[in-house]
Amino acid sequence: MLWVLGSVGAFGAPPSECLALSARAGSNLWERAKAPELGRYCELLASGTAKLANPGHIATDVVEIAEEADALVPGRARPLVLLGRALARLGRYREAAEALAGAKQRDSLALEDAPTLLCWARVLAFTRRVNEALEAYRTLLPRASTLSIADRGVAYVGAGVLVMSVGPPGIEEAVAILREARKNSQDAVLRVAGLALALALDRAGERSQASFVLAERPFENAAALLGDPAAIESLGPQGLVERPAMIALALERVDPKTAHAAWASYLDGPGGAGAWAGHARLHATTRYSRPERSR
Repeated sequence: MLWVLGSVGAFGAPPSECLALSARAGSNLWERAKAPELGRYCELLASGTAKLANPGHIATDVVEIAEEADALVPGRARPLVLLGRALARLGRYREAAEALAGAKQRDSLALEDAPTLLCWARVLAFTRRVNEALEAYRTLLPRASTLSIADRGVAYVGAGVLVMSVGPPGIEEAVAILREARKNSQDAVLRVAGLALALALDRAGERSQASFVLAERPFENAAALLGDPAAIESLGPQGLVERPAMIALALERVDPKTAHAAWASYLDGPGGAGAWAGHARLHATTRYSRPERSR
């Protein structure tokens, strides 16, 4: 199997070492015969890349593919990129960070294509390297249009929520990113983007705008929404902290008792020691009444 077009969308162009064997470069049996290890190496990379292009694929076999490719042609960056992305999909973020950092050490441009840069930003966030993650997201977002629509939503929502976690100094940037998230996402992630934007606006003191966003599409089912696998994926690690605050804000006018309990949950968790604890306490001490229903 040669480097296939389906693989190009996931990683950009074939590695330079595989160009001579690429169908687009006029590959032939003679080229393959001259470098059998290289031929097998390129086949492995193409296979692993194609597997990762399927969001539902469990990537255990891709780890093995990447390790075999690295053993065949040592010192190249692309096998470590493939390995890092596979490990990240498996939730093995520290190992993924090591693999991707190793790829960057081998080639300074190894992480520059948008899908890999998104993976790198998320891995950094999950390993609590927040400043580095923010830098990666800021590099990624101007080129996010090259991502699939699903990955675009993950990129913008994850970046916006992470920037918001910095506290008041980052709130204007968070609002701007989350506005873009609503333009660049779909389905459950689109609704998560709206809920995250409402929270950012409220924290920025723009309560009327926050209420408007919430009124556009009611969020009485916020808890169920934020339990959706796509929502969890988009929010990244900071979603575990922000989930109670997002639920609380969504429910204040429709279910004040549950909203109050959600604010208490936020303050009892990591949010209680974070930059937005004061904002949460203000909400937790405010009494809301249910809106009267028209008869």
